[in-house]
Amino acid sequence: MKILIIEDELEILESINSYLKTNEIHCESANDFETAFEKITLYNYDCILLDLMLPDGDGFSILKELKKLNKSDGVIIISAKETLETKIEGFTLGADDYLTKPFHLSELLVRIQALVRRKQFNGSNTVKFNEIEIDTINKTVKVKGTKIDFTKTEMDLLLFLIGNKNKVLSKGAIAEHLSGDMADMLDNHDFIYAHIKNLKKKLKEMGTFDYLKSVYGTGYKWEDE
Repeated sequence: MKILIIEDELEILESINSYLKTNEIHCESANDFETAFEKITLYNYDCILLDLMLPDGDGFSILKELKKLNKSDGVIIISAKETLETKIEGFTLGADDYLTKPFHLSELLVRIQALVRRKQFNGSNTVKFNEIEIDTINKTVKVKGTKIDFTKTEMDLLLFLIGNKNKVLSKGAIAEHLSGDMADMLDNHDFIYAHIKNLKKKLKEMGTFDYLKSVYGTGYKWEDE
């Protein structure tokens, strides 16, 4: 799961960032409008935490740009503003949820998880694809009822592939999902091949169908049997 935190109050930003990272969520941050605008333009996120009041712009403009770009990133507004008009405007512009400051970090985490489940896997904590079953809460993968020892990265990769089944995913898109904007600093995407190879090997050893296909010169696709 990859989250973008758009928040100009550094203490709040660091608090959210630290808490989510302890729950194995990859976080990126932007504390001004310009940085936030650049990131939403260049990258995709499972969820964006959006403060409405930024020093050089406002969160509503970010929502408008996401809509203009036809992005599917989930958005939770986190704001001290709690008027009905503000909430209505936020939802009208495409926000998925609204959390008024101050809030408990544990509640924020639950809302993020619920939003991502709704968008990717119809709200379920358990993702099933034929003989494969993934428990997103307990972080386990089973094939035909038998547990497989997966690393966190391998599980993130598997969920990303299944969540985008029948779509061709470029190596760049996979690298961005697994590494965030750090992907731009990598010399190549050889680490993607290594993770793909390990994933296919573990699933093959458990007797699964070969769902993961290489698309020559493009990337990979997870497809139905």
